[in-house]
Amino acid sequence: MAVTQGHGNPHWTRDETLLALDLYLTLKGQIPSSKASEILDLSILLRSLPYHAEAAKQPTFRNPAGVGFKLMNLRQVATGKGLGNVSNMDRQIWKEYAERPQEVHKLAAAIRAGIALAGSEQLPDVEQELPEGRLLTALHVRRERNPKVRKLLLDDRRSAGLRCEICDLARPDLDEPLQEAMFEAHHLVPLAEAGERKTKLADLALLCACCHRLLHRAMVSKTRWIGLIEARAIIVPD
Repeated sequence: MAVTQGHGNPHWTRDETLLALDLYLTLKGQIPSSKASEILDLSILLRSLPYHAEAAKQPTFRNPAGVGFKLMNLRQVATGKGLGNVSNMDRQIWKEYAERPQEVHKLAAAIRAGIALAGSEQLPDVEQELPEGRLLTALHVRRERNPKVRKLLLDDRRSAGLRCEICDLARPDLDEPLQEAMFEAHHLVPLAEAGERKTKLADLALLCACCHRLLHRAMVSKTRWIGLIEARAIIVPD
């Protein structure tokens, strides 16, 4: 049996496990040698994730043998046969996505595109990791915090009065800088699609900080993307 020498490496993240599941499903559960091109390519990709810059300095981090072990872990979850040392993340991702291979493939493609999009820039810290994983969540947060995007949205909504598009909160009695401080930009495009298009006003919603946080929490809790209509039903029920 191959040895990963991976003790002390960071635990596999959600988006890393999604990438591994995408390969496992593509291979239809047939796991090749750690020298196979598919295994080598995934190892290189995992080592290029921007939030693993320090860990990737170690040759044992997500090495091909370790990638092979991860695929065997997924096979054990899928079939009950093979390695028994599987993680809760393996089980959770399999439970959520095993019957949704097309969605897994789409997410994996978005994560790959996100690695290129992230570049060498420092990504923001992620307080609430969305179902699509840490990298796409960080890119989502970076996009929403872009001051140019937020200003564009505020300028567009100002003439009609600044108002939360979920709870309808408005404070016209406040000075304009205080009014603006209440609101944040929320990107309406699902994370798996956001990297494929330039942000437009139609892609944005103006939310109060409270509703924005609650919406993100609801997506984390339900492990799926939630639109504004459903968000209103959850946060402001009749």
